[in-house]
Amino acid sequence: MLCILATGTGGVLAAPATVTSGAAPPRATVTAAAPAAVPAAMPTATLSPTEEYRLGAGDVIRINVYQNPDLSVESRITDGGIISYPLLGNVRVGGQTVTAAEKLLADGLRAGQFVKQPQVTISVMQVRGHQASVLGMVNRPGRYPIELANTRLSDLLALAGGPAAAGAETLVVTGQRGGQPFRVEVDVPTLFTPAGRAQDILVQNGDTVWIDRQPQVYIYGEVQRPGPMRLERNMTLMQALATGGGLTPRGTDRGIKVHRKNGDGKVSVVQPGMDYRMQDGDVVFVRESLF
Repeated sequence: MLCILATGTGGVLAAPATVTSGAAPPRATVTAAAPAAVPAAMPTATLSPTEEYRLGAGDVIRINVYQNPDLSVESRITDGGIISYPLLGNVRVGGQTVTAAEKLLADGLRAGQFVKQPQVTISVMQVRGHQASVLGMVNRPGRYPIELANTRLSDLLALAGGPAAAGAETLVVTGQRGGQPFRVEVDVPTLFTPAGRAQDILVQNGDTVWIDRQPQVYIYGEVQRPGPMRLERNMTLMQALATGGGLTPRGTDRGIKVHRKNGDGKVSVVQPGMDYRMQDGDVVFVRESLF
């Protein structure tokens, strides 16, 4: 007895056919299976690849050539983007990625027949060519290196320790884009919301981030804690009074006055309701009750 196994593309295994002597062997029947249902492809997030850092003027790099210690040097890139390298002389590496600079030196050593198969590696020891400043009400103000080409505003804020307790919720980024002056205001709380990704701009060399002091209102008179206080977003007069500890036993909520400076510098006095919206620099006076 001979067993025949037949399979087909996309089919299932057929039952074995039995062949008896003297009879023509029956043809094996192959039953095609219905194609399996292909699950719907899951949406994949498109991630932009991390762009490699480009060497800039002032950067300190260390060059190593495998098994050639005499060619391993540490050099600072000049303002013209040039380094002085043994056997090759002046080499322009400014503006190139680390990988491109490694290939440039290796090609030069190979073309000059100094090293047959040079293996060059470059390490950036100090980043001086690409920096940005963070000033104002932050925990660690100063200049910070931009080590990645896709460094964003949130990354720079993290390096500076984030806004200080007395910092405002809005920051200003200034610099240049395409040779033109660049200035943008960014709302910090919305920077970390799903809709705030567009505000998380790429930081470029020479950018300056400024965070001003927090907006304040001032309250005096018959309140528990008179003095300046932080103006929260959409704060009302009632909330300002509550932040000041409320009224003293001698205070009254009748006749509360708010002094506000107008755009022309003049001060106007209003007697608002409790839902009155406060603004930066407002001065609230709570008078004493007559009874």
